[in-house]
Amino acid sequence: MWARMNGLRVLELGMPGDQRTWLTDLVLSGAKTATAGLLELDYEAENEPLEHLGEHLALIDNTGTRVALLEITKVEPTPFSAVTWEFAQSEGEGFRSIDHWREAHARYWAGLGHKVTDSSTVVCLTFRLLNDQ
Repeated sequence: MWARMNGLRVLELGMPGDQRTWLTDLVLSGAKTATAGLLELDYEAENEPLEHLGEHLALIDNTGTRVALLEITKVEPTPFSAVTWEFAQSEGEGFRSIDHWREAHARYWAGLGHKVTDSSTVVCLTFRLLNDQ
């Protein structure tokens, strides 16, 4: 189960450390307006439902401090092979192509012990930054 903070589900981006700092900074700068989760790993294994339109999430940093409030604007469960270039760009992480996005995400999830296939379900979340606290 995901952590909760003041009744809100918590969003922790990437792995703790430099990666989380970088991803959180991208959100705070407005460059990152989307993120991807693996249905099997991030939802089913955690016994969590998908986010819903209008849901607010607490974005937290490496120290567990809430740094922003996000509002979910789109939730799209999508086969890994069907994730769009438009979505990949909205992640704001400088991917050069959809193939680059797929390679980076497959490597990340493999590092967590989950091999993805073309049919693996990716939850494509789009959000907007509501405030900085």
